[in-house]
Amino acid sequence: MSFIEQFRQNTHLINEATFADSSLAAFDFQYNTNSVYRSYCQYLKKTPQSIRNIGEIPFLPIAFFKSHTIKSGSWKEEKIFKSSGTTATGRSQHYIQDLEYYHQLAKRSFERHVGPITDYRIIALLPSYREQGDSSLISMVDYFLKYAKKGSGYFLSQDISEALQSDERKLLIGVSYALLDLAEKDINTRNCLVMETGGMKGRRKELTREELHSKLRKGLKVDQVWSEYGMTELLSQAYGKDGNFSFPSWAKCLIRDINDPFTFLEKNKTGGINIIDLANIDSCCFIETKDLGKASKNGFHVLGRFDNSDIRGCNLLI
Repeated sequence: MSFIEQFRQNTHLINEATFADSSLAAFDFQYNTNSVYRSYCQYLKKTPQSIRNIGEIPFLPIAFFKSHTIKSGSWKEEKIFKSSGTTATGRSQHYIQDLEYYHQLAKRSFERHVGPITDYRIIALLPSYREQGDSSLISMVDYFLKYAKKGSGYFLSQDISEALQSDERKLLIGVSYALLDLAEKDINTRNCLVMETGGMKGRRKELTREELHSKLRKGLKVDQVWSEYGMTELLSQAYGKDGNFSFPSWAKCLIRDINDPFTFLEKNKTGGINIIDLANIDSCCFIETKDLGKASKNGFHVLGRFDNSDIRGCNLLI
């Protein structure tokens, strides 16, 4: 069995004890098989021989997914996920070698945080996503729908009321602006877990996550709101309640100093979000994002975007 086959097979088994060694092995593999990443590392004068711990591994700026093809090895992609950017700013492209690998890890991540998908009727409020055809979020939800309770599917806000008022256990997953539109209609929900996936810019006034969740709790009459943190450039998703996110065991968030991107900060200090996503073994596992955040005791908080960042959010599909 090749390194890549074995790594994929064992990704879901990675834990705190094996994470560092798995990350160093992934770095060594990607340095030697990913020409774009290797060139970036060489520019920084970093080689596998010089890296002693995960804090020394170079993180590829996320903008490279717009300007370059990011692949570790030579293979034919099964799918290309594209971000929801604009023509002016360009769209990130994530080349996927094995779509089933992505789907299976996405399901494992969701179920580790939230519970079995088979327990829920999924009500997806993701307007215009299916028409795009290259959204990683839609690909994930499509896969979840295969396992969810009867009656699951995509809905529009005008025909969602009856589905929400049923007594069965439900997952209402949607972009922030669409959930706010729904909350303002004062619709009653029963036995419903509400999960927002972000996405507000260009559609409604920007809100802090606390403000967003407060409006959703009040309008949808739920005690708690969940969030999903994901992006085109990552194959793993983080989930959280009340804004505190955590990744599955094969991914990790590090907070870099805003003024020194090669220094990492302690908990409760604001900086840029770097992510090690070992599910990205076919592309690049080490991503420097343009999001701001801070580490917490049991995870991390996402606080916003750098001022010079492109507008991000699936709302731009509309």
